Amino acid sequence: MENIKISSRQFLILVILYTIGTAILIIPSSIAQEAKQDAWIAAIIGVGLGLLLVMLYISLGNIFPNMTLIEMLEQILGKWLGKAVSISLILFSLTTAAELLYFIGEFITTQMMPETPVEAVYILFTFIVVIGIRYGLETVIRSAELLFPWFIFLFIILVALITPQIEVENIQPVFDIQLKPMIRAILLFTGVVALPLFVFLMIFPVSINKSKQAKKAFFLGMLIGGMFLVIIIALSLLVLGVETTIRQVYPSYALAKIANIGNFMQRIEAIVAFIWIITIYFRLMIYFYLTVIGLAQTLNLNNYRPLTLPLGIILVVIARIVHPNTAHSIEFNVKIWVPYISIYGLFLPLLLIVIAKIRKKTGKEQNS
Repeated sequence: MENIKISSRQFLILVILYTIGTAILIIPSSIAQEAKQDAWIAAIIGVGLGLLLVMLYISLGNIFPNMTLIEMLEQILGKWLGKAVSISLILFSLTTAAELLYFIGEFITTQMMPETPVEAVYILFTFIVVIGIRYGLETVIRSAELLFPWFIFLFIILVALITPQIEVENIQPVFDIQLKPMIRAILLFTGVVALPLFVFLMIFPVSINKSKQAKKAFFLGMLIGGMFLVIIIALSLLVLGVETTIRQVYPSYALAKIANIGNFMQRIEAIVAFIWIITIYFRLMIYFYLTVIGLAQTLNLNNYRPLTLPLGIILVVIARIVHPNTAHSIEFNVKIWVPYISIYGLFLPLLLIVIAKIRKKTGKEQNS
């Protein structure tokens, strides 16, 4: 099994890119539909809830610092129940990775290359993911280090070119929203951005050199990634307006299309596309890493690499059938995703912490 150590700086970069992930394209319209012009406020509150969730994951990681999440499950829940929950988690990770692959294919074939068969996009992107996992997590993270400066550079260009189009009236009046829609928007943001961070328990803290610095990196990564999304949501509202943001499937992509400086710098949507492909690649990579390493540890295999190609083929097949159309995908993410991810991102970590502390306390009393 892979035994590598990464630095806290590398971990920080990975958390930032993972946090942004798919959300940079799809989250503005989803939460604007609920919170209207106050969607940016919902996002800020969602970032705060995300930091609380990171505290939860750090607490669980500190209990068994030398184990991955899959190993914790078997240690805390026992052999058979632990393996059953592990298989459930692996299936969740595989289907979620397939959904991300679906997003990639849908975006590229509808927005950029409509004549390209979606299966070709699935196969090509999966091939890159499989190769990355076969080379190991350390190689993946080094590629993240190389691409991260480009991500920052392109994001700054995007913001600079869009800023002249801002109309402050688009987010007025502020706080003119009922409580229930605001809560739904906050939960939606948290479900898409923060709750999926639990997958880093496959890496944190077992694969990181300095655990204390890793904790700070985890917090900072969530905060920075979240603020990138707050900026994108705010720009979508300020430039496109509430109604246009809601109608767009990919608001940030539409945002880049209207950028125009002196009729010279315009239609910079390729920048948004490249930013999104970078972030979603690493998000998909982490999910696939959990799937492959998790299955290898559940089956007690010494080498995970033989699993990468078969699981990659399954990933392509599931991506083809996970959503029949875009409407189904949107409905799933708005109505089902938050309670679904809460099972693994909230209730499972809480349950593991409670059981681990009870067992630890019981063990001390027996020893006494």
